[in-house]
Amino acid sequence: MISEQDRAVVRELAGRVLAVAREPRMAGILKRWQDVNALRRPDRAPVWCKPVGCWEEIIPESSLRCASPCARSLEMAFRQILFKRELDDDTPVGDTFRVNAVFAVEPANLWGVEVGRHHADAPGGAWAYDPPIKEVADLDRLRLPAYRLDEVATRERLGQVEDLVGDVLPVRLAASFPLDATLGSAAAELRGLEQMMMDMIAEPDLMHRLMAHIRDAVLSSMKTVEASGLLAPDPFQAMTCSDPVGGIPVAGACTARNLWCMANSQEFDQVSPAMWEEFCLAYQMPILAQFGQVAYGCCENLTHKIDGVLAIPNLRIVVCSAWSDLDTLIRKTAGRHCIMWRQKASDVVFPDDPAQVRQDLFEGARRLQGIRHQIVLRELETLAGHPDRLHVWTRFAKEAAARFA
Repeated sequence: MISEQDRAVVRELAGRVLAVAREPRMAGILKRWQDVNALRRPDRAPVWCKPVGCWEEIIPESSLRCASPCARSLEMAFRQILFKRELDDDTPVGDTFRVNAVFAVEPANLWGVEVGRHHADAPGGAWAYDPPIKEVADLDRLRLPAYRLDEVATRERLGQVEDLVGDVLPVRLAASFPLDATLGSAAAELRGLEQMMMDMIAEPDLMHRLMAHIRDAVLSSMKTVEASGLLAPDPFQAMTCSDPVGGIPVAGACTARNLWCMANSQEFDQVSPAMWEEFCLAYQMPILAQFGQVAYGCCENLTHKIDGVLAIPNLRIVVCSAWSDLDTLIRKTAGRHCIMWRQKASDVVFPDDPAQVRQDLFEGARRLQGIRHQIVLRELETLAGHPDRLHVWTRFAKEAAARFA
């Protein structure tokens, strides 16, 4: 049961979110993303920040006013949008609220084996893998996850949100793919990160079987969601906000061809380009080929793997992490792709004097002048005692983007 207080809180916040979506500035933000991702010249590079692990410092759980789980999750989502408005980066905000359809999966533990983790005793401490695949014979225990649309749970979720805010902020039902093309994450959960690296040398057949199983699971799940008829792009997704992808859907049914795929190979960062291509990219390619556009990369160093990345036929965005060589990626992409230039979070939040942050932004933006690019800060885990640092970074990044537009 949702209390009247909870209802009042989320409805007031929903109204404020709708007002943000209808601000005149939003048209410029959307066009900025659409232009850069279409390789047209934007007025300046879009600037976007994702607080990730520091939301607890920005909007502590204890500050939320709602008690019921549904209202509380909406309150957090709306407060995050409103914080981003205060931050004044290029966060796209739509005038509808997306509710994702619910898909049940069998087996309930996804792979037929229990994936574990070792956790630190201290709050915020690191965790370690506790993988269930200990030897080759354990691969026979893996199952291919089977998804189905849970119509009852979907109607319940949609009904709750519509009842709470539907007449204030229109609600739309959509489906997303439950598994993604970043296959290394699942492989590390099942086999362990260090063991994966050993397997590529000592047990290549095991590694090939594991990667093929995960690839097949992703492709199978994609077919199920496409068949539901609920698959839909998110035109307000930062980083991949763009012109419509893949043309007009046949018979009105959206497929992966109308969507962006964001994939990476972080778990393969420390292996050679040849091993990455053999054990990772080769298994990602059949998945990537289903999509209209691809953005590739995250925190890994792609400097020496960039030729393989550029072999992805539908590639549009190349991520340049803080560990990739920006000049190499600029030279290799030669203006044929958009570069997502990601900042090193620790270099942004830890210095007491942000002067170096500004200098680094201006130097990078200068080198990127004439290249379609985005300036992105994410992978943040703390503000390190600098509560205004994201505001400062956003201001500096926008200044640099405008200076070298």
